[in-house]
Amino acid sequence: MKKTTTPTALIAEDEPLLAAALQAELARAWPELQILAVVGDGVSAVTQSLRLQPDVLFFDIRMPALSGLDAAAELVDAWNTGAPGGTPFPALVFVTAYDHYAVQAFEAQAMDYLLKPVQPARLQKTVAKVQLALANRAQAAIDSIATSTSGNTQLNATLAQLRRLLAIMPGPMAENSNATTTAPLKVIQVSVGNAIRIVQVDDISYFEAADKYVRVLTSNSQENHEYLIRTPLRDLLPQLDGQSFWQVHRGTVVRASAIDAVTRDEMGKLWLQLRGRPEKLSVSRLYAHLFKAM
Repeated sequence: MKKTTTPTALIAEDEPLLAAALQAELARAWPELQILAVVGDGVSAVTQSLRLQPDVLFFDIRMPALSGLDAAAELVDAWNTGAPGGTPFPALVFVTAYDHYAVQAFEAQAMDYLLKPVQPARLQKTVAKVQLALANRAQAAIDSIATSTSGNTQLNATLAQLRRLLAIMPGPMAENSNATTTAPLKVIQVSVGNAIRIVQVDDISYFEAADKYVRVLTSNSQENHEYLIRTPLRDLLPQLDGQSFWQVHRGTVVRASAIDAVTRDEMGKLWLQLRGRPEKLSVSRLYAHLFKAM
């Protein structure tokens, strides 16, 4: 386990002025806190958090490529293997420009948050809450050593909170929470050369995010098919039948009836084998609860 007496933090914020302002306010509210890094996107937030293993994370909700929520979920998924030595998962604070909807969502899940622009009085409350959490975590680590219990309690608690929070507030689309509900898609229109092909949704094995596109993969007894569409996965997901299509990873949505088997490797990670497809798909820890024997 990482040995340090000085609390450390990482800030993930894509607006440099806001990142600098938060760092300055933290210096006043918590002088002992050492900022290990300031990054400007979600992917860097994950990689640098795994490398530096800070005690506290300040994640902006909206960042390029990977939102703060998605970055936190991906970090939880990678923490056991990416942070060796049993390092406890960091205390997590989200920074958001949203107001009413975000506040309700975060308070419902008991996860701390800061609204932009950060106010000193509110930050002081957050600092006190995080300091208490770190003190409790340190005591829990001592207790776990004494009793030989698992050190995954904090990680699992964060995982459960993120799972519920993502269900309430699905990333960048959260502000569109009043959008009208429509019937699930029955067909997908895909471009094939100069033609438009109509693909039955029931024939699709899975969707996979790929750069600026989403891969649409189907299979039959003769050959496997793959198409590309420009609709982002986060926009496509609400249009699918949630009973038929399951999100199993940040960038993967699978038709449940296409799943043939679920296996667990030596690291405890779940993998899906689909009917009529040669590849195996990994399951994020965030969605592992979907696969339990009845």
